[in-house]
Amino acid sequence: VQLQASGGGLVQPGGSLKLSCVASGSIFSINVMGWYRQAPGKQRELVAVITSGGSTNYADSVKGRFTISRDNAKNTVYLQMNSLKPEDTAVYYCNAEILLMDYWGKGTLVTVSS
Repeated sequence: VQLQASGGGLVQPGGSLKLSCVASGSIFSINVMGWYRQAPGKQRELVAVITSGGSTNYADSVKGRFTISRDNAKNTVYLQMNSLKPEDTAVYYCNAEILLMDYWGKGTLVTVSS
C-alpha cells in the first residue's frame, strides 16, 4: 500500500490550501484515514481523522478552520485548510488504517508565512 500526498506549499496567513492523499496498492477497504503534522522540533500530532462512515475528529487547534473529507471510491482523503496561521507550518502526513495496520505517506510541507 502506498500513500501519495500533494497540495502543500507556501501560503500567507489567513490563506487556504487543500491537501489530497491517494492510497494505492492491494486495498480491500480503508477503515480510518487521517492527517497528522510535525512542526520543526515538535512531535507528530493528529490534525484530523475520518472513518469510512464519515465520522470525523479534529485537533482543537484546527476546529472550525480545517475540514477533512474522503472519497471512498477513489481511496482519497482531503484536508481543506482555511484561515491558516503561522503555527500551522509543518510537514503534513496522511495516514490510512487498513486491516489494523497503519500506513503513512511521505508528507507534504505547508509553510504559512508573509
